[in-house]
Amino acid sequence: MANYKDFINSVKPEFEKAFRFFEGELQKIRTSRASPALVEDIEVSAFGQKFPLKQLGAISTPSTNQIAIQPWDASYIEPIEKAISQSGLGMSAVVDKNIIRLNLPLLTEEYRNALSKTLGEKAEQAKQVIRRAREDAWNKIQAAQKAKEISEDEKFRGKDELQKVVDDFQEKIKNLVEKKKNELL
Repeated sequence: MANYKDFINSVKPEFEKAFRFFEGELQKIRTSRASPALVEDIEVSAFGQKFPLKQLGAISTPSTNQIAIQPWDASYIEPIEKAISQSGLGMSAVVDKNIIRLNLPLLTEEYRNALSKTLGEKAEQAKQVIRRAREDAWNKIQAAQKAKEISEDEKFRGKDELQKVVDDFQEKIKNLVEKKKNELL
């Protein structure tokens, strides 16, 4: 015999996955300090393949507005420099012997507003994933009720409990967005 809680528990990992992905995306949005997370996942073409930057060198932050990348091999310097210039992050790469230095631009009001808009878009994407997963779980609960596996009361209890879980994740996302906006502004 099915239980509505089984459907809710089966969808929770999807909610968690969407939230974790959103957290990772937030780390890539620059606030007032440089962070390796800003560049570590930039795709670099080397030897006919694409690699995340973190696999090709050591990334550090020697100062609050600078990122230093020390490639494992000198042959990676040019592809890394090209990937950074094409990333759209607005950073200028300067090669200093075997180290690539990225000087981050000052956060102007216009740039902060653009980052704030990007933040809102990423939050909406995470919420859409959660809504789709909720819809899927709700359809399964309704199908179980139609197949007489659960009662109508359990169906509505399932709907209410599912909505509580969704609301919790939406609240977590909202709190992260507010925290990041405060850092930006």
